[in-house]
Amino acid sequence: MGLPTIRRRKLTGRGIKPPGKVQWDFTYLWLYGAVEPLTGEGFFYEFTHLDTTCFEKFLELFANKYPRDLHIIQVDNGGFHNSLNLSIPENVILLFQPAYSPEVNPILMTVGVCKRTIKMVEI
Repeated sequence: MGLPTIRRRKLTGRGIKPPGKVQWDFTYLWLYGAVEPLTGEGFFYEFTHLDTTCFEKFLELFANKYPRDLHIIQVDNGGFHNSLNLSIPENVILLFQPAYSPEVNPILMTVGVCKRTIKMVEI
């Protein structure tokens, strides 16, 4: 969400740029989440930053919501996932996926099936 500065016309002499203040006011929100593949149950939380501190807080909230279960969370190789300052709860294990792995990303598998179907129709 954001609110850019509205620029309006100003009268000045030829070749002189009008002075004007520009202020961009944006608010960014990041949605952290985990979904259980078998049941589809999800846990989502909204944060202001995409960093180690917020990810650590998400893991803490997630572990407190489901304290009796052992959780394996698949993550990419983002810098905030690999930070040395990251404190991981005892009932959470982070599983890092390879850099390019379409076989473990469901959306990429769907795109591949669609491409094969389209090619078959064209022939």
